Amino acid sequence: MEFNCSSPRTIPVVSTFANPFDNNYDDTNSLTGVNGQTRKPIALWPGMYHSPVTIALWETRSKTFERFLDPPKDAPPQSELLTKTPKQSRTSILYGFSADHILREQYRDPWNEVRIGKLLEDLDALAGTISVKHCCDDDNTTRPLLLVTASVDKIVLKKPISVDIDLKIVGSAIWVGRSSIDIQLEVLQSTKETSDTSDSVALIANFIFVARDSKTGKAAPVNRLSPETEQEKLLFEEAEARSMLRKKKKKKVEEKKEFENGEVNRLEALLAEGRIFCDMPALADRDSILLRDTHLENSLICQPQQRNIHGRIFGGFLMHRAFELAFSTAYAFAGLVPYFLEVDHVDFLKPVDVGDFLRIKSCVLYTEHEDSEKPLINIEVVAHVTRPELRSSEVSNTFYFTFTVRREAKAMTNGMDLGSGKWFLQLRKKHAVF
Repeated sequence: MEFNCSSPRTIPVVSTFANPFDNNYDDTNSLTGVNGQTRKPIALWPGMYHSPVTIALWETRSKTFERFLDPPKDAPPQSELLTKTPKQSRTSILYGFSADHILREQYRDPWNEVRIGKLLEDLDALAGTISVKHCCDDDNTTRPLLLVTASVDKIVLKKPISVDIDLKIVGSAIWVGRSSIDIQLEVLQSTKETSDTSDSVALIANFIFVARDSKTGKAAPVNRLSPETEQEKLLFEEAEARSMLRKKKKKKVEEKKEFENGEVNRLEALLAEGRIFCDMPALADRDSILLRDTHLENSLICQPQQRNIHGRIFGGFLMHRAFELAFSTAYAFAGLVPYFLEVDHVDFLKPVDVGDFLRIKSCVLYTEHEDSEKPLINIEVVAHVTRPELRSSEVSNTFYFTFTVRREAKAMTNGMDLGSGKWFLQLRKKHAVF
């Protein structure tokens, strides 16, 4: 399966159970590749067995990624930037759920839908492939770029994703800056009832990747992007506007801009209610709860099997673990099975390395109940790299998820009104210690 930087074809996803009768596999744990050359099987490459999608993608682009495993010594950087179109990086993958029952079982959740945590892994892996396709120059003598996930701008679930129907993910680069790439992915799933393409979009995600020089570690320029169609031009303009907005927000944070009057009043009211909880708990509002009382936490040592081609922990793995903790937090808080709506924002602030002691902490950040049929629960998840021997703990990632509750779960409560309380969960947010 040959990887081509401009190949637009769909990559099939299959189950990850190995076939012991595969004639291409032998006792020396090697595979016969192109021109009779021998290489290790994909399952033994770093980061290769997180999901069927990562295996399919890496098998497709294995020839290109051999450069990362054994980069040319003292190779020069790319001398001239190319101008590419979104079509050249466009990549799609197909899950054959309807025919592959093993694949179906690998992705099934308790409600016969696709596991969102695994899907987040796959989205990150596909976005990484697209960033490579946009940045590659087809010159094996140049130094490859180090491409990492910088942030997730937004992931919105538009409808439930069934695990019994074939699923397709399509994505491409839609905007580039000097060293950053905005990649948009669409998860498509058609139903028998409709053939409308717009109705088949189940999820939309935007990933931001940044390029670093693999030798110096400094920001590296990426190939230019030239949109061709009207839709591509529209996506380019929207992505550029989002980039400018992110820069403005970052500048405001750095300048520590004063709160507006309305925000100050709201904050003071919440802090006042928090003080009542601490000083006079018997008199506190029974429909409110302190933010600190919604905390959950997981800890783990990052293993070699969770790393990517660059030796760092795979970003999709971190998103998967954060989602599972956020789901559990929403479940414990609401008392009903949550239903995922969107990822509001994800920041990859610092890399996570093999062997790191990672602590992932979550809390309910705020809630909304204007629509009693669809109360909203916003969860913050913060990942810390903790080094006890250095007495240090640094934030590596922040994640923000929004959930509601499943309709079928709510129906089982015999009319209990989940939206009847005030649910003031911003209490003492400014004083919370993670």
